[in-house]
Parts: sequence; structure tokens; C-alpha cells
Amino acid sequence: MLEARELRKAYRTGTTELAVLQGVTLRIESGAFVAITGPSGAGKSTLLHLLAGLDRPSGGDVYWQGRPLSGMNDRERAEFRNLTVGIVFQFYHLLPELTAVENVMLPGVVRGGRPTAALKERALSCLAQVGLSARVSHKPNALSGGELQRAAIARALINEPSLMLCDEPTGNLDSKTGAEVADLLISVARARRMSLVLVTHEQPLAERADVMVALRDGRIVEERQSGRVLK
Repeated sequence: MLEARELRKAYRTGTTELAVLQGVTLRIESGAFVAITGPSGAGKSTLLHLLAGLDRPSGGDVYWQGRPLSGMNDRERAEFRNLTVGIVFQFYHLLPELTAVENVMLPGVVRGGRPTAALKERALSCLAQVGLSARVSHKPNALSGGELQRAAIARALINEPSLMLCDEPTGNLDSKTGAEVADLLISVARARRMSLVLVTHEQPLAERADVMVALRDGRIVEERQSGRVLK
């Protein structure tokens, strides 16, 4: 489904170059739950951004169903992100002036092609799926951290993506709320048969994945599948 081949990413400041990813190869099968772990600075978020097409690699490429993202123009990459990928960030990124349902509708508005009434109905259904039916008219400043993340998950689901990418989705939450959000993400992915790629520092959460990938210094140092070490 999605494959990274020899991904490299470096940032240059003046004459100094910082290598963040150094030849990462990773295959994400359809419907799989993949957890990416590692210490701060290992390159986890950078890898996720490259998989989502939010950034371009310095070397190597990301392939979606065999097609390289580098071969897509800006419009095609935007369509890939909007129609195929749902992204959940640690800090929610909800617009403060919009209600929960309006925030969830936004990717559908960008996609176009659906009447506003139908899109709102779809957004309400997504909010119901994450347990926010009673909070649809609330703006972000009236929602708790767990509710904000649930709204962000609903927003990621609005266009029915086949791939969900999550960057530390429980990192800004207390342990109880974080566990509830993790359970929600996994159950929704299973129910919709989506691929789920989740960056996390939490080892118990990572161990629930079908595949667990450990990054260190921009390289994969270990890969486990259902308890079996692959490399």
C-alpha cells in the first residue's frame, strides 16, 4: 500500500547539514497497524511527514500503490493528502473560531463535490463515532484535551481515508484519556480496515501494533512483527 525506500532527509543551516533520516526503508500493508518508536530526535515525526507527502525527502522516495510521490505535481500531492490520508497531530490544530462540526467539515469542504447538508451529516456521523455527539456546537476552547483529540480524529475520518497517520496522538493527554484515545484510534482503524501508522513514546501502546519499528539516529534499528524480530 505505502512504501518508503531508502528515505533520507537532511536540513542545512549555513554550512552545517543535519541528517535526520539516513536511508529508511519501510512497507505498510493495507489494514496494518504500524507503531514507530524511538527517542526524541530519532526522526519519527520527519518520517511521518514524508509518508504523508507534507515534506519532500532529500533522497529516496515514498510510493503509494506503486506510484512515487515525487512523480506527483503539487495538485496531485494535495489530492493524495486530502483523499487518501487522515492525519492526527499531538496538538490538535483545530481552528478556534469554528465549532467542532465545522472543524470536522473542513477537509470535506476542500475536497468539494458534496452539498453542504450532506457534508454536515457526514461530519455529525464522524463525531458520533468518536463519542462527541453532545459537543458538536462547541468551539475548541470549550472542549477538554481528550475531546479536542477526538474531534481531530473525526476530522481525519471525514473523507474516508485508507491511511491514518498519527504523530504522538496521546502525548498531550493524561494517562487515562490517552488510553481512551488510543483505544478509539485502533478500534476505528480496525472497523474501517484502514492502515494506521502511529508515532509514540509509549511502549505499551506500541506493543499493540501489528508491526513495531524502532528508530534511532535516523535509521531503523529494530522491526518486530507480532513479537517476532524482523531485523
